[in-house]
Amino acid sequence: MTNPSLELQIQTLPDNPGVYQYYDKDDKILYVGKAKNLKKRVSSYFNKIHDTAKTNVLVKKIVTIKHIVVSSEQDALLLENNLIKKLQPRYNVLLRDDKTYPWICIKKEPFSRIFPTRRMVKDGSEYFGPYTSFKTVNTILELIKELYPLRNCNYDLTEANINSGKYKVCLEFHIGNCKGGCEGYELLENYQKQVDAIREILKGNFKESLKEFKIKMLHLAQEMQYEEAQKIKEKIEVLENYQSRSTILNPKISNIDVFSIISDEAVAYVNFLQIAHGAIIRSYTLELKKKLEETDEELLELAVVELRERFQLLSREIILPFPLDFGDKIKVTVPQLGDKKQILELSERNARYYRLDQLKQIQIVDPERHTNRIMAQMQKDLRLSVEPRHIECFDNSNIQGTNPVAACVVFKDGKPSKKDYRHFNIKTVEGPNDFASMEEVVYRRYKRMLDESQPLPQLIIIDGGKGQLSSALKSIDDLGLRGKIAIIGIAKRLEELFYPGDSAPLYLDKKSETLKVIQFLRNEAHRFGITFHRDKRSKAALNSSVEEIPGIGEKTMLTLIKHFKSVKRLKLATEKEISDVVGVSKAKKISDFYHKIDN
Repeated sequence: MTNPSLELQIQTLPDNPGVYQYYDKDDKILYVGKAKNLKKRVSSYFNKIHDTAKTNVLVKKIVTIKHIVVSSEQDALLLENNLIKKLQPRYNVLLRDDKTYPWICIKKEPFSRIFPTRRMVKDGSEYFGPYTSFKTVNTILELIKELYPLRNCNYDLTEANINSGKYKVCLEFHIGNCKGGCEGYELLENYQKQVDAIREILKGNFKESLKEFKIKMLHLAQEMQYEEAQKIKEKIEVLENYQSRSTILNPKISNIDVFSIISDEAVAYVNFLQIAHGAIIRSYTLELKKKLEETDEELLELAVVELRERFQLLSREIILPFPLDFGDKIKVTVPQLGDKKQILELSERNARYYRLDQLKQIQIVDPERHTNRIMAQMQKDLRLSVEPRHIECFDNSNIQGTNPVAACVVFKDGKPSKKDYRHFNIKTVEGPNDFASMEEVVYRRYKRMLDESQPLPQLIIIDGGKGQLSSALKSIDDLGLRGKIAIIGIAKRLEELFYPGDSAPLYLDKKSETLKVIQFLRNEAHRFGITFHRDKRSKAALNSSVEEIPGIGEKTMLTLIKHFKSVKRLKLATEKEISDVVGVSKAKKISDFYHKIDN
């Protein structure tokens, strides 16, 4: 440690839970973090070299450490969240979301208006949502409009204004869409009862509204007001139909919040579902841009606190993909099966689809950023010292030991560079020996690249297990390239990745982009190699077959090979077709030869 004052600051930190803040030489905030033990957590930044350059740069910039002691880790989490939003430190996770999502607002005013909006105003009004589209919002508002007559004017309907006769009823009153609260035709108490019922519907609780409508329908039927009773029955059907579309879970699952996380090298996406009375009443995905080496646990912890505060969630139980501690007041469930497991998987699917949508947009709008992200992800997943911008993959092809060949395919920035693909005829190996063939082609490939001063790849992939990898490694050692190029082997059966000197294979997530790029490379090498092998084998077969025909020399043989490509096509050709290529006399010899063999 070069800064003695910094060392002194660390030594005097308490062993209590709290929040620490890092400042640079200009007293600008760099980072805010929470800790169960302030002294241990802060010390850990300075007693090791970190995996990422960003963290090492942060540590070098720290000049001042400030801290706030709190009573528990949960209090530290809440305080950290508030300080990050207030101070916006450069190296903290960046919370991003789409502020254009629509909400449904119940306005805090007499005769509350209910309307869609994209702006949340902190005036005591209630906001439900956000919804993924205005189509969903309009469907819900149409449902509410069918069930309850509400005003849609902007009048300030205070008691004084109504009593003074300031407003007059409009067309909406005359066509039955409003009961005329502006002229006192409807009592505020009755109107607000409707608003309370609508609030419950927006929360996903349809039971009370259905119960009231059924009581009212029976009462009207007893009074023989059948037309009015029929209107109420239609409202019940509308409500039941909407409820059946909303209920996707066990109705016993109520007042629970579900959180899941999907992340990559640079960004994490946290999806949140709010469940009430067996129905999803809210879905939201939050994007968190990573700045350092944050784990999924740290990011989800931050997101849960942020979303609960933002949406004023009061549920006592939350569903998570892994255990986290939010204190005694919140029960954390990590489901293994059943309805709760299904809803967690649904949340994860939402987060995954949101991520895919964002990545597609980036790929279209900013392809370079998309490539940089994949390269950074591959570097991390494959434990490489540099990004694998140039990758080469080798594959052997032989069938029953005949015509052994090898193929080398080249990817640059994660995409095939077909002009750099190369075929190899095996020259020094007799018979089917994949290990010796791999050793030969790897040596030939990189000996030539060194002789011609061509840029070497950052990563070599060998299609095969430990044996092929060891053979390729011999050539790398002979050329003095050990340590200069990373080399791995991929076994076909379980997609295992083998590293030199490591007996245990690495398994990548089957859905990871890194594995998809490697599989693409391996499949491309196999396709390129097998095509070359088949072509060579068919030419060799035609060559040997034509050589057996009496009176047919080398020149005629080459002409036939060039024209007919395969023995099968030559056998099926008519004497006239062959004579057009090599003349009548030779055509008769060839035709008679194959006719004799067939008989």
